Amino acid sequence: MSLKAIALGLLATSALAGAAVAQDEQIKIGVSIPAATHGFMGGLNWHAQEAEKRLEEQHPNIDLIIVTADGPEDQASDLEDLVSVQQIDALVVLPFESEPLTEPVRAVADTGAFITVVDRGLTDTSIQDVYVSGNNTEMGVNSAEYMKSRLKEGDNIVILRGIPTVLDTERFDAFMGAMEGSGINVLDDEFANWNRDDGFEVMQDFLSRFPDIDGVWAQDDDITLGVVEAIKQAGREDEMFVVGGAGMKEIIKGVMDGDTLVPVDVLYPPAQIATAMDVTVAHFTSNGPVTGSYILGAPLITQENAEQFYFADSPY
Repeated sequence: MSLKAIALGLLATSALAGAAVAQDEQIKIGVSIPAATHGFMGGLNWHAQEAEKRLEEQHPNIDLIIVTADGPEDQASDLEDLVSVQQIDALVVLPFESEPLTEPVRAVADTGAFITVVDRGLTDTSIQDVYVSGNNTEMGVNSAEYMKSRLKEGDNIVILRGIPTVLDTERFDAFMGAMEGSGINVLDDEFANWNRDDGFEVMQDFLSRFPDIDGVWAQDDDITLGVVEAIKQAGREDEMFVVGGAGMKEIIKGVMDGDTLVPVDVLYPPAQIATAMDVTVAHFTSNGPVTGSYILGAPLITQENAEQFYFADSPY
């Protein structure tokens, strides 16, 4: 049965959600996220599981159902099951890809479910009740401001980007805008696909082509690990520093310990999934409105504040 058909059958039931909450009946919230295919998603999955335990303990009538997907088609199938089998009252979804998941999420919304979208927005934002994301613009600006604080006119940097997405464009455009007029030279920028191996290869290429590099904006901590490995293999760790982003625990630990090669990081929190789950639960448990956009900060993580961003038990 298609989600659209299921939606018609459940719409009347969903209209009673408020009454059900008042009677302390079970509220089911589906949480659909990509599988832990790389570091950031591993951290996001961990934070989702931690939030599930915490919220279900706090609210006995809340049932959070986490499902993970290996691709867009797999995720669309998960959404159908969450509606037809679990009969969810709300959905928290981080789309594997924006366009392929827009219509499947719309079909969930058509059942009357409350919709919270995380990080990778849908192509139609009218579907969502809540949007939760890190601040990509602030991430780019704060990275550039740190670069400018360490470098002078005539110094050289290279940039490793993520993948061609709205997120990457927002970060890159904000970074370049903040660097404008600084006199610092951007030698080149290349995509490294938010991937450690690609980061290593792209940085090897930069190192072979540019004998004078003073700073590297890696944008992402998975990329940063590959960049650091390439720099160390080339024996050029005393020539430059690297600014990554996200909040990987290995990077944060290095910042805490005073690593001169990676002296800072910029937060793009995998814990944003926990924020999204908190807000969604609040829709059913609070008498205050929660709809709207929640754009989380992207602070500069330094040796002085790194400890508050370090999660030792997280895989990321």
